[in-house]
Amino acid sequence: MTNTPAGVLLDLHTSALAGMANLPRRFESWVALAAADCHPDADLSEEQFRSLLLSGEEALIALWARHLTAWDFAETPSWSEGTPARTDERRAIVYERMQFGSELRKALDEVVPVAKAPGAIVITRRFTPWYTPERAAARSFYWTSYEQKLRDKGWPETAIASLDQASRAVVERLTDPQQHEARQAKGLVVGYVQSGKTANFTGVAAKAIDAGYRLVIVLGGTLNLLRAQTQRRLDMELIGQENILRGADVADVDSLVGVDYVGDDEGWPEFVRHGARPSTLGAFDIERLTTRDNDYKSLAQGIRALEFEKRFPVRPLHDPANLHHAAARVLVVKKNKSVLTKLVKDLKQIHGILGELPALIIDDESDQASVNTSDPKKWERGSTERTAINGLISKLLELLPRAQYVGYTATPFANVFVDPGDDMDIFPSDFLISLPRPAGYMGVQDFHDLDSPVPEHERTFANSQEKAHVRGIYSATNDSLQEAMDAFVLSGALKLYRADHGVSHAAFRHHTMLAHESVRQNDHADLALRINSMWHQAGYSSAAGHARLAALWETDFSPVTAARAGDTPTPTSYEELRPYVHAARQRIGRGGEPVIIVNGDTDSYFAQLDLDFDRTPNVWKILVGGTKLSRGFTVEGLTVTYYRRTTQQADTLMQMGRWFGFRPGYQDLVRLYIGREEPFGRDKSVDLYDAYEAVCRDEETFREQLAQYSRLVDGQPQVTPVQIPPLVAQHLPWLKPSSRNKMFNAELVEIRSPGRPIEPAAYPLDSVTTKRNTERWRPLLRALTTTPESFSNPPDTSSALARTFTALTGTVTHGELLNVLSGLEWDRPRYFDPHLTYLSQLDGTLAKVEDWLLVCPRLASDKRVEASVLGSVPLSLVRRSIQSGKSSFGRIAGVEHRIAAQRLINEAATPREADIGPRTGVALIYPVVEGSSAESVRAAVRNGAADPSKVIMAFTLIPPKSATSTDRRLVHFRAKDSRFSDDATVPAALPSEQNS
Repeated sequence: MTNTPAGVLLDLHTSALAGMANLPRRFESWVALAAADCHPDADLSEEQFRSLLLSGEEALIALWARHLTAWDFAETPSWSEGTPARTDERRAIVYERMQFGSELRKALDEVVPVAKAPGAIVITRRFTPWYTPERAAARSFYWTSYEQKLRDKGWPETAIASLDQASRAVVERLTDPQQHEARQAKGLVVGYVQSGKTANFTGVAAKAIDAGYRLVIVLGGTLNLLRAQTQRRLDMELIGQENILRGADVADVDSLVGVDYVGDDEGWPEFVRHGARPSTLGAFDIERLTTRDNDYKSLAQGIRALEFEKRFPVRPLHDPANLHHAAARVLVVKKNKSVLTKLVKDLKQIHGILGELPALIIDDESDQASVNTSDPKKWERGSTERTAINGLISKLLELLPRAQYVGYTATPFANVFVDPGDDMDIFPSDFLISLPRPAGYMGVQDFHDLDSPVPEHERTFANSQEKAHVRGIYSATNDSLQEAMDAFVLSGALKLYRADHGVSHAAFRHHTMLAHESVRQNDHADLALRINSMWHQAGYSSAAGHARLAALWETDFSPVTAARAGDTPTPTSYEELRPYVHAARQRIGRGGEPVIIVNGDTDSYFAQLDLDFDRTPNVWKILVGGTKLSRGFTVEGLTVTYYRRTTQQADTLMQMGRWFGFRPGYQDLVRLYIGREEPFGRDKSVDLYDAYEAVCRDEETFREQLAQYSRLVDGQPQVTPVQIPPLVAQHLPWLKPSSRNKMFNAELVEIRSPGRPIEPAAYPLDSVTTKRNTERWRPLLRALTTTPESFSNPPDTSSALARTFTALTGTVTHGELLNVLSGLEWDRPRYFDPHLTYLSQLDGTLAKVEDWLLVCPRLASDKRVEASVLGSVPLSLVRRSIQSGKSSFGRIAGVEHRIAAQRLINEAATPREADIGPRTGVALIYPVVEGSSAESVRAAVRNGAADPSKVIMAFTLIPPKSATSTDRRLVHFRAKDSRFSDDATVPAALPSEQNS
């Protein structure tokens, strides 16, 4: 054996892995076969391989990262022996198949750890599998090119593999483009606000084009600025230079007439290069029917632009002999009535071929303009412009019988998702895919301390997201606008410092602040004028200005950065940062004014703003605006947000959350200044931070439900897309089908929760019903003991200390608890029925629950208000508030209380000794007083007794893990009319009822 160079081993490993054809096999045999001809004396030992890995041989590590990650992410490969994707068990199967020794396994795990990230959540109806790994690999020209582009951009292999898996989940549910029968599939992909949905649909487009789709229509926003951003992204990362140039010579100016990007886009060298026209490389070309500067006007080359040449004229275009030699056409168009009308008109003139043409319609921000808004009153009246867009999309689907429709949105409660009145056009009847939260993304979990067990008085910049990133605006003190602007200057200086100390400049190309107070344009002008005036009076070059910034550095940025910046270069003092403050001030004030107002309605308005983040070298500005900054408009480099706008619409509120997104190299610098007591109505105020948290809780809970119900049971889906609307209605009580003469066909009849919390929140608030409900709890309240019991939660990642609380306890039979729950009244009829159906079967019908441990927690002594409820022992009353704009509470159970209850249930399910039995559930019960202050609680008590008309007996139940059936099904639906089981809605008066 010779001391084989690393480059030689890299070539041999590359050849061996390629020969395996995407299957992990015995590596020793394949690498020996690769070395047999050219390098018979190469050292192929595991020791040499391991040595190179541990020495940091980057190219070799990258090669193995690509293959191991692909095998880790493969969903259900035949070789995996049933192991779940992205687990140690899956990786172990890979190593066993490759017959690697233990030391080499350890080395590979060290340099390529298993990415234990969640995959996409898929809710689907049954479909015919056609997009097999073999078929995908056989034709993958554009996907392979896109995949390499992502690597060149610095994407880690785990992110590429996640995108591969998520985009495959979409494409495999489209109709086979070679299929003889025409069929349309319709689906929805739900991402997060500013989380990279464009990357997903670019991957979907690449795979769909490779598979045989020959017309791709991307509906890209309602403004040309947004449409052009999408066009450029597809041109750069998918279509590529050769398809854009179409034979033109970049050195010949005359040949470049009508060619965009060349000479006026500094990013042109970064556009994908295929090496030659794809049609000369055994693939096929892509022809663009729109360009960066030109939306669809009419077919530029006349109708001939959509006349596909067939190799075999007697066969249809979708026949493989024709399909895979035809060029693909791509259009990126605005959701604009005149533009789409022209497209529909031109398509009507093409005869014959449309029925043979596999087409894909991708609808970006599909809840904007494509359907009516989520206000039911507007559903009733209709909205002319939006109805027009919806009608034109439906017309496209009618003209293209082989078209597939895929909508993309960031708001899972968007109307396109929940309005099954659209089931004849764009309702996602075939699939719904919820994308995982991508690595590096700052979302709700990064601004809110959701379910943090750390007591508020122990929260620090290190363990509290709110303390690190959120700065409340309280009207009673000051509006914090000057501080927000100072934070913008200071964070800009820190970015320049980091760029000067080895951090990539790319992340700091743009630096922006967003100020959003109102939807009214006059208010925008006033706010912009005020900020401009404050900017010129801020004195950022004066001693007073530096003193102000130095104080903000000492009290805010320095401690947060110390707690969260890790190894990122950070100045040791303000004096070290001071020179960069001057540079930041100059960049922000360039052109004389630091502010850009963004509130126009026309393309010409946006064209004069010079706000193209792709083509402008540096945007360092404060953006003042409203709605135009909330939909599809990615504010690059956003670091400081000043937000005070109120709204009653949950999805509107989420879309305003522009502070969500990727913040590479400056997460610790991000600040959100948000109104905590904004005027709302005549005499009310609203805490916008709490409002966001309530909306986000609903969304996260719903995503968790989708994850639960997406698991197949006996190969069958538990939930199909047409059953989603009544599930969503659990979160949005006002949700109705779009027409009064329709109703949901799917009825949610049972939710099973073995080992998981059941926490209803929609209690009636009127005093008469509240009193009746409280009286129904009397027999259970008598079961509570007089001596408090202590509960302790051991140290965990949130706290190095154990946390304790006390509670009154008692034990009741399952029948006694069920009798109480069965008699309760709710804010909405039948609200609790799906849970009650499940609980009523735990008498042995479905499973056996013998008894329930009642736990009534006591608050800390300094906050405790105790009172007897209907003669009970004194109970600790708790205050809860109704969520803004809703009729329900937020969370009922305290975090520590729920952790303790869950631990009891989990321990009871193990063989070791536990505090409760395996057939015992835990019921956390709370005497709740609704109100906004502690005074509300005290007002409900007189002479040591609580007024039963003011006390809501709220609860959280956790059934034992054994409380389930062998089929593991967690949710049950019933079709109101089984003859239309694939329809989301049916007539409100069914034919059988009309005849009766």
